[in-house]
Amino acid sequence: MNAPVDVVGRAGALLRAVSAREPDGASTSALARATSLARPTAHRLLASLQAEGLLERDEATGRWLLGPELYLLGAAASARYDVTALAQPVVRRLAVATAESAFFSARRGDETICLVREDGSFPIRSHVLAEGTRFPLGVASAGMAVLAYLPDPEVDDFLARTDLAASYGEQHRADRVRERVAATRGEGYAVNPGLIVPGSWGMGAAVFDGQDRPAWALSLTGIEQRFGEDRRRELGAVLLQAAHDLTRMLRR
Repeated sequence: MNAPVDVVGRAGALLRAVSAREPDGASTSALARATSLARPTAHRLLASLQAEGLLERDEATGRWLLGPELYLLGAAASARYDVTALAQPVVRRLAVATAESAFFSARRGDETICLVREDGSFPIRSHVLAEGTRFPLGVASAGMAVLAYLPDPEVDDFLARTDLAASYGEQHRADRVRERVAATRGEGYAVNPGLIVPGSWGMGAAVFDGQDRPAWALSLTGIEQRFGEDRRRELGAVLLQAAHDLTRMLRR
């Protein structure tokens, strides 16, 4: 007997893939590749999501974009899930204090998703991260900050079933990730030394929920020249204080 097709799971994967490509959108072929679906299957599901208002298609480019129904659903759920109103001023203060781009990301399963971005005054900026961008745990500074503060059995389980190196390179082999987990726990904050885009560095600190679990992260990104050892210590102290303050706010 054939296993049932997980239509909801496939539709959810497509919605997440479109979200990660906002605001420019993505073609059917690109979304099919991103979700490992056959192109006809992807197109059929995308059309169904469009019919429900969850997606829309740009007539000029053929690219898929998030639809208006998602905005309405998100607004209805915001009373329970929206923490960005509290995070926004903290992220803005980080950007002002450091002159770097500052971010607030939330854990969602095995990923982090960027919810807030504020650019600082330094004119050269990193564009690795923007609202809606998703990375697996252990990738980028926010994902590393979250992963490092999970209990060891959860870290082991995640690395046993996830091949980060296949998508992000040898620096993301399980043994290398474990080294960065240990370093993050030692320093209190995560450092991404240009592992995604050469020359683009990041730092992240975990923000904890009421059960002392890493549910969110604050992070900074910028060019390598601005992340020397002495300044990393300064930025780390600023990040940890901001993460501590935001944790207290979110627990009220």
